[in-house]
Parts: sequence; C-alpha cells; structure tokens
Amino acid sequence: QVQLVESGGGLVQAGDSLRLSCQASQRTLSRWAMGWFRQAPGKEREFVAAIRWSGGLTFYADSVKGRFIISRDIAKNTVYLQMDSVKPDDTAVYYCAAGSPDCLGYGCYDVSQRYDYWGQGTQVTVSS
Repeated sequence: QVQLVESGGGLVQAGDSLRLSCQASQRTLSRWAMGWFRQAPGKEREFVAAIRWSGGLTFYADSVKGRFIISRDIAKNTVYLQMDSVKPDDTAVYYCAAGSPDCLGYGCYDVSQRYDYWGQGTQVTVSS
C-alpha cells in the first residue's frame, strides 16, 4: 500500500506562485505515473497535470498549460506542482495520485480511474 502525503497548499492572491509537494511512502516504480487532480466546490474532480516517473514525460490540462509545471525528485520519491500566475479559478482541493497505467499519453494519464493511490488533498485558495 502506497501512501501519498501532500503539502504546500494555502491562501494566495491572484498572480502569486505556490508549490505543492507530494511524497510517496515507498520507492516509486519506473513504470508509474504520478498526477495532480483538483476538485472545486460543486464541481467534479478534474485533471491538472501528470508525469511519467521513468523519463519524466509530462502532461497538462489546457487550463494550466504555461502556468503550472509538474516535476519529480526521484531520490525523494516526491512530485511537485509549481503553480505560477494563479487565478481564482484555480481554487480547489488538490489531490496527488499514483498508479501504473498500462497506457501512455492523454486519454490515459489524465483519467482519474487509471490511478490506484490518492493523497488526502490540500486546499488551494486564490483570492482576486
């Protein structure tokens, strides 16, 4: 059983930056993907970004491209989400996820059902 612990959420103003972290409790396997999803009040959970552990291939939702960057630190079993130029629409609970999907790319890494493990979530609130 893999446990994921997120940190770094908080209250920021529009245009600010924020970095979320997610540490896995055990060494992440090379075939794994790790992703960030978010859920705003009254809305469904949506994909934000994902990274393939081996090679570092990244995927982003259109709404965050050019503003958010996902990265990983293999030695620390940690994935990061650097959030720049945040907007009030980015307000949500952000969840870290890990899994070993048997597929690659969009239509795979951006699908929540492909992930087996989830963190508890961290709140990000962006004020205007």
